[in-house]
Parts: sequence; structure tokens; C-alpha cells
Amino acid sequence: MASKAQSMPRSLRIASAAFVIIWLIVAAFPFIWTFWGSFKVEIDFFSIADWTNALTGERTTETYGSAFTGAGYNGAWVEEGFMSNVINTFIVCFFVVCTSLTIGTLGGYALSRSSHNYTFWLLITALIFRAMPPITLVAGYMLPFFEWNLWGILPTTIIVLVAINQPFTLWMLHSFFKNIPQELDESAKVDGCTQFQAFRRVIIPVMWPGVITTGLFSFLLAYNDFAVSSMLLSESNRTMMPQVAAFLGTTYTEGNIMFAVAAVVSSTVPLFILVMIFQRQIVSGLTAGAVKG
Repeated sequence: MASKAQSMPRSLRIASAAFVIIWLIVAAFPFIWTFWGSFKVEIDFFSIADWTNALTGERTTETYGSAFTGAGYNGAWVEEGFMSNVINTFIVCFFVVCTSLTIGTLGGYALSRSSHNYTFWLLITALIFRAMPPITLVAGYMLPFFEWNLWGILPTTIIVLVAINQPFTLWMLHSFFKNIPQELDESAKVDGCTQFQAFRRVIIPVMWPGVITTGLFSFLLAYNDFAVSSMLLSESNRTMMPQVAAFLGTTYTEGNIMFAVAAVVSSTVPLFILVMIFQRQIVSGLTAGAVKG
């Protein structure tokens, strides 16, 4: 029996190969180039006179005796203490994901099983708030945070990020719950379960791929956030993205670009790990959310 690849038309195989190559150039190459350059000195990686210096590492060799150096990583992680920013980021992500999923699963389940007309308009209102620029919500929180002396600490950022993310989480989980037949709830009740027991013992196990997918999106929102964190956190409590910007420097302060490059490359590692661990659940969750059951 011929394989699927052999049964495909030759033109389609060529088009598929061309698409993969274009994707590698457009999407993967910038990261590979940045990863390569993170082991060079700034004058090599950002050389204007000769871009091949980023490949050969001519100035890197002159400075460190080798074409590769970990000076950028040493500067970011050891000299500047980037680990504290990583810890702050994961603290924020943990509480944002846990809070968003707790509220989202309970609210999404309740709305999916509700027969009232206000459910649709409530979800539409939630999406409108989600579509608003995050800076709008931040501005609304600034005054009470300053008045109550709550500015500059992690809980304030967590509160705002949950508020920004919650409408999306509620909408997404509501869609997943709608695809689960209501007969499962009724069968559980016939067996003696209460509504909450049916939700916990029957619905949640079926919903697990959707919960993981939604949790991953919530994690990415908090992990990649810059605007909220940079406005609400003090220098001692910075998360990763504001610290990367600080490495770049400002008009008034000198930065170190290679520290920033090393920090950016380091920040992508947890994302690769997450995708590799949860890839099956992500695919199942997205498929379940896209197909009406």
C-alpha cells in the first residue's frame, strides 16, 4: 500500500515543502539567529560594516579567545540577578492561571447550563471588555493602588492581569462546556451526584484538554505581559519582560544589549518545554473547542 506521502500529487508535495521552507525562514530563522548571536559580543552581532562578523565572531575571538562566549548570559543571570525576575514572573503566572481557571470553569459551566437570555449578552459584554486596550484597565486601577499604597507589589499586577484575562477565559471555557452533552450531568444526578459533584467528577475529567488549553493561553498572557507589569511593579519586583527592556537602556540610562539578547533567549525555554509537555492536550482542546458536539 502506498504511503500518504506517495499518494499525494507531486505539485502538492512541492507546495508543502515550499511552505515549510518559507515558514522556517520567516518564523524560525529570527530565533535561531538571535540564539546564535547571544554567544557573541555586541560589536559582532550588531556589526554594520560586515554582517558576517555575527557568523565568524571575529571580535568575540579577539576579546575572549573563542568564537563563542557566555558573557551575555553571565551578565544577565549572575551580574544583574535575572533569576529574581524569572521567579517573579512564575509567581505572577501561577496565581493568574489558578485564579482565572477557577473563576472561568465555575462561571463557564454555570453559563453553559443556563437557559436565561442574559447569558449571551453577558458573554458579549465580557468580550467587549477583553477587546479594550489593557492600558485602559491599568489606568482605572492606578488611583486606588496609589491611595492604598499598593503600587509596586506583585498582587496588584496579578489582580489586573486576572481582570484583563478573565473575559477571554470565561468565553473560551463556556464554549468548551457547551460542547459537552447535558445528558452527562443528568446521568450523574441519577446516580446520586449533586450538581457540583457532577461537575467535579464527570464534567471536569472530560473537559481537561480544554482547561489545559485555556490555562496555557492565560499563562502566555501573564508571561509575555509588558505594559501592565512595567506600570505597576517597582524595580525590585520586575518580571522578565520589563527587565529585558531595562537591559536595553533608555535615553537617560546606559543598557547592555547582549544582556537583553541572552535574557530573551532564556525566556523562550519555558515556552518550548510547556508546548512539548502539553502538545496533545492543546491539540485536543483546540479541536474540541472548534467542533460543535
